[in-house]
Amino acid sequence: MKHKLVFATNNAHKLEEVAAILGDSYHILSLHEIGCDADIPETSGTFAGNALQKAQYVKQHYGYDCFADDSGLEVDALDGAPGVYSARYSGGGSEANMDKLLHNLTGKSQRGAQFRTVIALLLGEETQLFEGIVRGSIIEVRRGEGGFGYDPIFVPEGYDLTFAELGSEVKNRISHRAKAVELLAQYLNKKG
Repeated sequence: MKHKLVFATNNAHKLEEVAAILGDSYHILSLHEIGCDADIPETSGTFAGNALQKAQYVKQHYGYDCFADDSGLEVDALDGAPGVYSARYSGGGSEANMDKLLHNLTGKSQRGAQFRTVIALLLGEETQLFEGIVRGSIIEVRRGEGGFGYDPIFVPEGYDLTFAELGSEVKNRISHRAKAVELLAQYLNKKG
């Protein structure tokens, strides 16, 4: 029988990515599937703090072993912004976030950036953190129809295409979330 593990999200993109990486060993449940429709607070100033907050909420209120992630884009020339505020950087959606970021980088030649994901796992009495980072750069004009968030303006190191152009198969292999989930999967597989 597969071990049930809640992923503290209702984001379909994230659920698909993570389920694909974890494979068949675990039955991954979304917040919706356990009846949680609360807007779980993310009030920490760090990715690790926000991920822990979400996982602890689910564990305390629903009793399930759980993992949660927080991730975002950190731009070198903007001192790591938007960081933990990536999803709500502009107060609007993805398009407005990209507009604000591109505006804030106007005239800057240093366009290095990284996506970072931290996953907090609460399994039994244990708490574990896993981090994934992918370095790259911010281009000046959106490219690609795929992906979400800042994907159309982020080109990962070693590639000429944006995350939005690479397609989900390649992105799922090289992304920050993929790296963090791979570490999570290795840990879970050792646990049996």
